[in-house]
This record gives sequence, C-alpha cells and structure tokens, in this order.
Amino acid sequence: MTQATYDDFAKLDIRVGRIVQVDPFPKARRPAWKLRIDFGPLGVRSSSAQIVKHYDPPDLLGKLVLGVVNLPPRQIADFHSDVLTLGVILNEQDLVDIVLIHPDRDVPLGSPVR
Repeated sequence: MTQATYDDFAKLDIRVGRIVQVDPFPKARRPAWKLRIDFGPLGVRSSSAQIVKHYDPPDLLGKLVLGVVNLPPRQIADFHSDVLTLGVILNEQDLVDIVLIHPDRDVPLGSPVR
C-alpha cells in the first residue's frame, strides 16, 4: 500500500450531497444507477454509481452521500459523470457489491469532509 500525505488527501474536495434523482443506466458496462446529487451551493451534479446490488431507487431518493466533486468528469457510455460517489467495496471480486458512505445525521448540503 502506498502512503499518502495529508497534502495528498487535502487535494480531494469531498462534500455532502443529497440524492434527488435516480435513473436506470442500461448502457453501463457494470450495473449502475444514474444519480443526480444536490451539493447545495455547489449545485446539482451527476454521478454513475455501481450500487444496484444493495439499493433500489426509492431507497436512494433523499439519501445523504459523500462525493468527490473535484475530479475530472468521466464519460461513461452516453452519460457524463461529474462526481465520484463514495462507498465501501464489500467484495473486491464483485465491484458492484458496494455500500454507500453517508453522514449519520442531517447536515448542510455541500459541507466539506476533513
């Protein structure tokens, strides 16, 4: 494992957002949802999230999540993903066996993580 410095970590802008829209993503290589996430003052951003194994759309709407908002955007099939939604990989051989990381109480949208 490569060690990172605090300066390396500080380069990531991790913020709290609320999922406001969930759509199917049949064109993704691995099963995924298209998410629209409200980051408050940073606006609503898009994310492709491989979390279909543990979450259905009604469970995701309104859920707080953590996302890295300053990575370069990625084109995934016909979808533009602006945010890396953070989760825990439960099984490294099954990259869709992911559980979201989220605050345990309501916090202001766009709050930074440190």
